[in-house]
Formats: sequence, structure tokens, C-alpha cells
Amino acid sequence: MTEPTYKLQTRDLRKTYGSVIALAGTNISVPEGEFLTLLGPSGSGKTTMLMLIAGLLQPDSGELWINGRLSTYMPPNKRDIGMVFQNYALFPHMSIAENIGFPLRMRKIPAADIRKEVQRVLDIVQLPDVGERRPSQLSGGQQQRIALARCMVYQPPIILMDEPLGALDKKLREQLQLEIRNLHQKLGITVLYVTHDQEEALVMSDRICLMNEGEIEQLGSPDDLYFRPETVFAADFLGESNILQSKVTGVSSDVVTLEGPAGASIKVEPRGEIENGRQIKFMLRPENIRVLKDGETRANVLTGRVLDVILVGQVTKYYAALSDGTEVIATELTRRGGRTGHNQGDEIRFGFEPDAAVLLPRETRSGGDA
Repeated sequence: MTEPTYKLQTRDLRKTYGSVIALAGTNISVPEGEFLTLLGPSGSGKTTMLMLIAGLLQPDSGELWINGRLSTYMPPNKRDIGMVFQNYALFPHMSIAENIGFPLRMRKIPAADIRKEVQRVLDIVQLPDVGERRPSQLSGGQQQRIALARCMVYQPPIILMDEPLGALDKKLREQLQLEIRNLHQKLGITVLYVTHDQEEALVMSDRICLMNEGEIEQLGSPDDLYFRPETVFAADFLGESNILQSKVTGVSSDVVTLEGPAGASIKVEPRGEIENGRQIKFMLRPENIRVLKDGETRANVLTGRVLDVILVGQVTKYYAALSDGTEVIATELTRRGGRTGHNQGDEIRFGFEPDAAVLLPRETRSGGDA
């Protein structure tokens, strides 16, 4: 098999501010055409990483390679990187066509070619007839598409997007998520996208780089991070989850037995090296837990009292407390009419299979490689 062509690589890239480590020695490799999202809470290092790649910050050490060239200390204007910001950064005194054509004029492209390329990208972002308007005459979503068109028009090797949808309302944000994803797939562009929105990262990404305290916590596909988190931090940050404390009481090649919350005996699939007697946490996604009917059972059963039942459109959430006070959340599709048959204070039984529980041997990851 041939080696993938990397559009972007960082090698032990590091940035500090005094005693504060903004980015630990970090290694990532982004193949051509990939949509990689940097995800994490405020202060996790994702924006620092983006600024180092853009050339707006200088690293303390390490290397940055862009399109096969060593670019660690290259001026930003020499990196040939496209950027899309949250505030659009369109020139208000220019028409839409002039805004989009600006990068081409800076590269001294002939006027006829500029007009052709501007119309090409306007067609791509599905705004073919707005070239003569000013940015103020467009909606926020349309302006964001124009910012994306301006970035794409000169076909940079990498496009950096820094929370580009953060200022939009939920419905428009969801619409543009799909539009940007479709454009990426259609054009095969390489995108490095920064967000703190977990759902946005799951919807749009080929891979997600989850960051925590200046380090890479986990890097993998959306499926990997959602269904197979490697640490407690990853399980807790991405999506809704029950993270439950337990003690290992038995280990075999095909099953690990736990003493779970409220003394329940729990069987889960093995993961890594697990020692008998160890205290360990495991994750249960609420959608993988079934609210059991009378007489119904599963390999694992937890019993508690209903704290609340909340209808959230297409799903209903059940909040319950086990006998030791541990709280558990389960979700199921909302029944027609919204009736659940469970009221506050009722006893409720939750069931799940061994493959629904994910052991979490580590609280966080140490080290910055991915």
C-alpha cells in the first residue's frame, strides 16, 4: 500500500506562556482530503494549535509541515492557507464578487479568470446571483457561505475554520453543517475545523481530535470517540453518558464481572489489562439502556426510583436514583401521545447487554501523540 499524502503534519509542536502549557509537544498528521475537527473545552489547546498552523503564533519548539514543506516559522502570507472565521471578515465596502475575488487579485490573476472563478464558487455555495450585492444585504448564513467561497476560490491546500458557525441560530447552524460537509466531500478539500460543539464535531468530521489541557486526549473517527472512548474525560465530554463506579470481581477471556452501583452484579466485555479487585469506571450511553417491562430481563439489570420523566421531542428521558443514590439516565423513543406509564417515585428497572458498557481504565490520557 502507498503511504498517504499528508497535507499537514505537526511534530512535537509546543507552546507555553510562562509556566502555563498551552500546547504540549503534539503530533498530528492530516491526509489530503480529510476533515479533521479539533474539539475540546475552553483552554484545551485547540485554538492555540490553529493559530500555530496559521502562523499567527510562533511555537516554542517542534516542527510544522504544510503540503510537504517545512513551515514552522514561515510568514502567514507564505503558507497559502485559507481561513474562515466566526465573524465572516468580509469587506463591507466591496461587493460580494469583489470580496470573493480579492485573494485572486492579490495573486495578480487576470480579470477575466477572476470573474470566471468567482462565478464558479458562487455556484458551488448555491448563491449564483448575489455577486453585485454588499455583505450587509445578505443573511448571516449567506455571509458565511460567501466567506467559505472566498476561501475556496484560490484552492488552498488546507482550509482552517475557527468556530465558523458559532454565531448562528441552531436551525441555520445545522443546515450549514451539512452544506459544509457536502462541499468538503464534493471538492475533496482538506479542512481543519475548530469547535467546542460536540454534536457539530460528530456530524461533520472524518476524524475528531479531542483536546484536554494542551494535549490530545483521543484522536479517531466519530464512532471511535462516541462508542469507544479511551478515558473518562472523553466519555464524559462527548455526548450524554452515565459514568458509573465499580469494582472488578472476576476476569475471563470473554467477560469481566463487576460489582456495580448499589451492589449490582454487572457483566461487561473485556478491554485492555484489567486486574481483579481493581476500582474502575464504566460508561453507559442512555440510548443503550432499555426501560424494562414487567417480566422482561437483560444480562444486566439496575433497579431504582424515578426522579423525573422528561419528553424531549422524539425521545423521552428517564432519570432515576439507585438505592445507593447513584443517578442513571436512560432514553427511549417517545411513544405516540407521549405517555410513559412511569411517574415520579415509581420503581423502574433498566436493562443492558455486556457490549453496551464500555470500561474506562484511565481518567485522562498522558502524552500528546496521535
